[in-house]
Amino acid sequence: MIRKILGEYKEILLYSLIALLVGIIIGGIDAVFGEVLIKITEIRSEHVIKLVPFLPIAGVLIILIYGYFSKESLKGMTLIFETGHGNNAHIPKMLVPLIIVTTWITHLFGGSAGREGVAVQLGATVAHTIARNLKFLNNSRVLLVIGMAAGFAGLFQTPLAATFFALEVLVSGVFLYEVLLPALVASFAASTTSHLLGLEKFSVNIQNTISLSPENFLKLILVGIIFGIVGGIFAYFLSFSKKKLASFIVSPIKRIFVTGCILTFLLLLLHAGRYCGLGTNLIHISFTDGIIFNYDWLLKLFLTILTLAAGFQGGEVTPLFSIGASLGIVLGSLLGLPTMLIAALGYAAVFGSATNTLLAPILIGAEVFGPQNTIYFAIVCSLAFIFNGNKTIYTAQKRFNFFSHENIQL
Repeated sequence: MIRKILGEYKEILLYSLIALLVGIIIGGIDAVFGEVLIKITEIRSEHVIKLVPFLPIAGVLIILIYGYFSKESLKGMTLIFETGHGNNAHIPKMLVPLIIVTTWITHLFGGSAGREGVAVQLGATVAHTIARNLKFLNNSRVLLVIGMAAGFAGLFQTPLAATFFALEVLVSGVFLYEVLLPALVASFAASTTSHLLGLEKFSVNIQNTISLSPENFLKLILVGIIFGIVGGIFAYFLSFSKKKLASFIVSPIKRIFVTGCILTFLLLLLHAGRYCGLGTNLIHISFTDGIIFNYDWLLKLFLTILTLAAGFQGGEVTPLFSIGASLGIVLGSLLGLPTMLIAALGYAAVFGSATNTLLAPILIGAEVFGPQNTIYFAIVCSLAFIFNGNKTIYTAQKRFNFFSHENIQL
């Protein structure tokens, strides 16, 4: 009987064992990347006036680095998604050091960008490389999803959210159940490894709660719709800005230099670096009774879009967290709801809206802010998912429509 069971689950157990190794490797890389990024952020914060003026030159350096070592790697997340959909059979190994180094450069000189793009890309690349070397594996996409989950988990230390993010992000509306166990193994291995190596997890225990009265329920519906619209706006204008900038200034070097000059002026003019980097300062202020301006979320949204459209590297997720949290403070104050709770809901829901995912943001809410308000995260994140206009920051993400007569090739 045991032999029969093992025979039936042989493949999934094999992938899970490989996932354990993948998770440990990626967790270690995430820890190094994350720790260095924290130090870089501290240095920039102390010398913002001296460093931000060099952002245009840093941008030119980024383009030159990619041009010399691997132009293909500039496709970033699009390359990962194309591989996941079977449209590309190769992810360059150089993608890992390139995305890490260029993201450090972006943050050192004040670009408004995230870090999850690095984690997911390096995770996918490491796993993809292992899959290509293990000839007995017949499904390299499984390893790709495992790597994406491990990369996200190692950096944010939210293994459940990371698992479900990797399982639902390739095709919105389709959940890859067959990869669940190995993705979970990889996520927990990566999260544990990065934590043991000193990378700290961001978490806030939100004790504020509200009764689910008809009035509060209607307010939560409004909040969820607004978060969904904002996430959709971010995704739409990010794609729009990339296309318009590319058509307006064809040369990547000129484009990043000119836009870098504009960014330098704006980043220094608008509160002298308040909107540089990840946006963790806005997140910290949102959950420590600091001063959040009514326009913080809007300026962070605009400057992040401009940074990424220009060609600077990083990601979108942490800025999305900060946009959602700071917007949540504003909405909570306007609607007479506990501001920290609404900030937490915004933190998760705007991320889910912009990435066109549902389960991952709900689990982000539970893992970062505690499980006591999971019902509110489920309500608000579901509404944000519905009202995002079916937009996503991942242009290569496929979408499944149950009512469509066209079948998606998964």
